[in-house]
Amino acid sequence: MYGPAALRRSRSLHDRRGEPPVSGKIVQFISISLDGYIEAPGHDISWNRVDEEVHTYFNREIAAMGRLISGRRTHTLMADYWPTADQDPDSTPVEREFAEIWRTKPKTVYSTTLEHADWNTTVVDRVDAAEVRALAAATDGDLCLGGAELGTAFRELDLIDAYHISVHPVLIGRGTPLFPPTDTTADLRLTGTRTFGNGVVVLRYDRDRGE
Repeated sequence: MYGPAALRRSRSLHDRRGEPPVSGKIVQFISISLDGYIEAPGHDISWNRVDEEVHTYFNREIAAMGRLISGRRTHTLMADYWPTADQDPDSTPVEREFAEIWRTKPKTVYSTTLEHADWNTTVVDRVDAAEVRALAAATDGDLCLGGAELGTAFRELDLIDAYHISVHPVLIGRGTPLFPPTDTTADLRLTGTRTFGNGVVVLRYDRDRGE
């Protein structure tokens, strides 16, 4: 799917000391309500508590990522707004900054219905573990994985190396859970936390494979 050019890029990438870089991690980067949902019914995310402090933090974290990965619905939602968000006279400085980040960042969207996507986006029709790992090895930076359904598919293949979960101080009662019932289990190791003034708490975990 990603072709020999991507693999050549993998072999040619070097850090400033001339050593090959470590393959990027696959990080599920997502926001949830306190009761564990990523969206309310009707794909409603208006309950997200993203103020300037949180948005600035998200911008910095996502700017450092090597590639954004999402499913069709998440990608379409983003593509419908962010490419021209900085042209809105009511947009804030952090929103204008993120618009530029999103436009220029390499992206992969998994979809069986999309044939083409703009804004530096590659369309892939299925999740193949070997191809995902090859992409991670060819990317200068971590892969930022969004969406619950795609996250479940990655998790079932044990492809998620880390979780960056922003817990918002709200109960929404029902919706799409981040972790639907599954037979898949995984050991995790807490690597960091951060609390924001508006009550959002970031939890960071690495996959603990006992290595």
